[in-house]
Amino acid sequence: MVSIKDVAEAAGVSTATVSRVLANKPHIRAEVRARVLATVGSLEYRPNLVARKLRSQQSSTIGLLVSDIRNPFFSAISRAAEDAAYEHGFSVLLCNTDENHEREALYLQVMQDENVAGMIVSPTEHLLAQFSAVRPVVPTVLIDRSLKKSDIDAVLLDNAGGAYALTSHLITQGYQRIAAIFGMASTTGLERQNGYEDALREHGRLPNPSYIKYVEPRREMGEIAALDLLTRPRPPDAII
Repeated sequence: MVSIKDVAEAAGVSTATVSRVLANKPHIRAEVRARVLATVGSLEYRPNLVARKLRSQQSSTIGLLVSDIRNPFFSAISRAAEDAAYEHGFSVLLCNTDENHEREALYLQVMQDENVAGMIVSPTEHLLAQFSAVRPVVPTVLIDRSLKKSDIDAVLLDNAGGAYALTSHLITQGYQRIAAIFGMASTTGLERQNGYEDALREHGRLPNPSYIKYVEPRREMGEIAALDLLTRPRPPDAII
């Protein structure tokens, strides 16, 4: 393995100069900088990032915890986070929690042990309930779910407003039997249900419990629930 000493000897400079060039420090002659970088390339030298991080107490890694990477919503978030991080010279360490609070706790500890620069977290309900006790020591942004009465930044969807708009659209198009599937025991599911029911009531309808299903927030569970609703007998003269 090529060391920084090997680079320094090949370039005819000190190891301190190589370190300054790699760290993009000022006050280095252009000719020296070019020679060191050319030597780094020819020798295929890779800096010891762990050692560098320990020395500087800084990291160029951002932790990203999502609840289900198979969910297209979180796949899109992961891609967007990675693209944005790359543009700013950062990398992303991705962990999938599967809505399991024990895995989540493990990954949160790993992130802090790795001294990441910050974290983006889609929290489980358990983490939200315990957040004051396990609050990360690195800068953290929550996604998809928020912590009420907290100074933790969060990037969220308008769950209630979106469900209200969707339901209202179907009603104005003349549909009568409007079913809904919500995440089981989740804040996002509750917000969406509130929007759905508000739209029904505003248009003079009462929510029908037989048209509402609660499922674990997984695609396959949603598919099963949707098929069950779609295959139910249709009352005579009813508009779907």
